[in-house]
Amino acid sequence: MDEDNNMTKKETHFGYKTVDENAKEGMVAGVFDSVASKYDIMNDVMSFGVHRIWKKIAMQHTGLRPGDMALDVAGGTGDLTMQMSKQVGPTGKIIISDINAAMLEEGRKRLLDKGYAGNIGFVEANAEALPFEDNQFDCITIAFGLRNVTHQDKALQSMFRVLKPGGRLLVLEFSKPVVPGLDKIYDFYSFNILPKMGKLIANDEESYRYLAESIRMHPAQETLKQMMKDAGFERCTYHNMTGGIVALHKGFKL
Repeated sequence: MDEDNNMTKKETHFGYKTVDENAKEGMVAGVFDSVASKYDIMNDVMSFGVHRIWKKIAMQHTGLRPGDMALDVAGGTGDLTMQMSKQVGPTGKIIISDINAAMLEEGRKRLLDKGYAGNIGFVEANAEALPFEDNQFDCITIAFGLRNVTHQDKALQSMFRVLKPGGRLLVLEFSKPVVPGLDKIYDFYSFNILPKMGKLIANDEESYRYLAESIRMHPAQETLKQMMKDAGFERCTYHNMTGGIVALHKGFKL
């Protein structure tokens, strides 16, 4: 019996640790439960505000028009949702989904506080099994969330399924530096400074150490591009930002 159990047990990574893949979802939830209330402040501090530029560039690629319908997967506190809400206007609809209830609640409060609600819906959902009908959205975005998904291939397939023919997926995610020497500076910052910022601002050093590790474990630019193709997306491209520290991948359902 023990031998059979060992053969069927599947493992994945949680940062640099190897864990039972059934445990990862709960462990990631623990990280975001911990950092939810300080998430926006930490984003500004740890990226020196540059995350706003990355997201602004991504929003130039949505292709959304008034009346369209979009989905912001792992939408967190709603940065992209807010911008897409403006793009589709009152006749359109944006769904913000997140697997983490604490993050979704932070997003709800923030969007309501800023006067966004009329064309936004909130859905607690796992990116690997999105609870929407086929061919529903004109654009799907996932920003800094794909690396936290246990089965990224399933998430890409799920997003492909609910995207309309002619629609597009935008994946904004940390990636691999392509400028010579930048990787060493980036590593020093990620593993020596970032966790200390987490301790000082969010009183949580370990969660930010995990976030740094999860970035390193995320597929490189070409690998993610191929994963998108494998999920059915066509005309897949990516655009490096800040020397490849972040990349915006785009793919279409034709």
